[in-house]
Amino acid sequence: MLSRVYSGAVYGVNAYAVEIEVNAGRGEPQFVIVGLPDAAVRESKDRVWTAIHNAGFRPDPGRNTINLAPADIKKEGPVYDLPIAAGLIAATGQAEMPELDRYALIGELALSGEVRRVRGVLPVTLEMRRQGKRGILVPADNAEEAAVAEGIDVYPVRHLREAVDFLAGTLKLEPCRVDLADLMERERRHVDDFADVKGQETAKRAIEVAVSGGHNILMIGSPGAGKTMLARRIASILPEMTLEEALEATRIHSVAGTLKSHQALVLHRPFRAPHHTISDAGLLGGGAHPLPGEVSLAHRGVLFLDELPEFHRNVLEVLRQPLEDGHVTISRAAATLDFPSQFILVAAMNPCPCGYAGDPKRECRCNSQKIQAYRNKISGPLLDRIDIHIEVPPVRYHDLSALAHGESSETIRARVASCRAVQRERFARTPHVACNAAMSARDVQTFCRLDSDAADLLKMAMSELNFSARAYDRIVKVARTIADMGGAASIGAVHISEAIQYRSLDRLMWV
Repeated sequence: MLSRVYSGAVYGVNAYAVEIEVNAGRGEPQFVIVGLPDAAVRESKDRVWTAIHNAGFRPDPGRNTINLAPADIKKEGPVYDLPIAAGLIAATGQAEMPELDRYALIGELALSGEVRRVRGVLPVTLEMRRQGKRGILVPADNAEEAAVAEGIDVYPVRHLREAVDFLAGTLKLEPCRVDLADLMERERRHVDDFADVKGQETAKRAIEVAVSGGHNILMIGSPGAGKTMLARRIASILPEMTLEEALEATRIHSVAGTLKSHQALVLHRPFRAPHHTISDAGLLGGGAHPLPGEVSLAHRGVLFLDELPEFHRNVLEVLRQPLEDGHVTISRAAATLDFPSQFILVAAMNPCPCGYAGDPKRECRCNSQKIQAYRNKISGPLLDRIDIHIEVPPVRYHDLSALAHGESSETIRARVASCRAVQRERFARTPHVACNAAMSARDVQTFCRLDSDAADLLKMAMSELNFSARAYDRIVKVARTIADMGGAASIGAVHISEAIQYRSLDRLMWV
């Protein structure tokens, strides 16, 4: 007897439908899975066989053939356990499931028949909605994640028996519902706040400029100056995530398997801080079964690279594409995958190997050759892609002992949101540009008008300080953001002057 079940598989951060045909017939006892299954799918026969038995059904002793279509795309992971088991029970006539093909199923089975959580449930649910399915049965731990896809009923199941009884019509299950508006309102709370930061007014100003325009930033300072403390609070002043952005981020984290049990959405701006020993595949994404890397997990948020020169040179160089294009392309012989990666890069480093070059109270033990070699670990092309370089000096005792708190993240975020609103209005007819940092060279010419004093100052700076052509564009973009923050229509000399001050490494003033 033949049955047909539907499920889904993840391709990058999207999904496609998988049709599972199950045939239970007479013959020599055998369990065959075809359709390019990987090792995890082939091993499912043992899990499924035992789970069917422990759920109170009788595994068929004959020849069972399972076809996963389309047959030319490799099927990976344990997500097909539940649909294969339901298809076998239907094919052997142990339960009548007349509307089995109206639903999709996804989930891993334990030997007891319990349904375990899997990765990629949200993209699969979105694809099943597109396919017009009435509903989808998912592990209970994934139910809230799947339920954010409105327009399709999501049924949480905890056991194979529960899924079969529901499909047979002998058990009623209530679909999982998520109030997105209430969820987004309740979850938007940040633990880290800029009110906790004492002193560092110059650094906080530079960070506000970076966030307001979407610019990448590098902080240079001695150990203990507060670089990490500042970096961890940057996500708290980014504009609140829209529902569309939350869905984008959630899809990536769903595929990567980083969502917590019963987590519906990624509602806080991601903050990713990989260790400096990370590989290029870990940062960019990839592997035998390509998964999103740290740059994609930081999508719509912040990627923080502490001790920047300690990262391997080849790892840093792979950052060029995502920083320029906002996405990562991973090519394999069988397929090419594309992962989104729009983030603000926040990096931190010491001024020298010992960390105390330029420190007024600690003596530096490094000679000029060591400092130059340390600095050269960061290539010029990568440094050019970081718009703002800011020095973070040690905090003075007067600031540390002060009882007054600094501005709260909420106050700063309100100003950031106002500046971003100005940019949205400016780029309303330029959909490929979301903020000042994303402007192309042509956009810079169109939207960044310099008055005569600003033009003269920039011309002198380019000549005297030997800035590169890419640095020129970065300075103008940052100046445009500073002008927006001050409500100025055109860029003046004061805006250019401040933007130039944010190119510390180019000016070599921190040695």
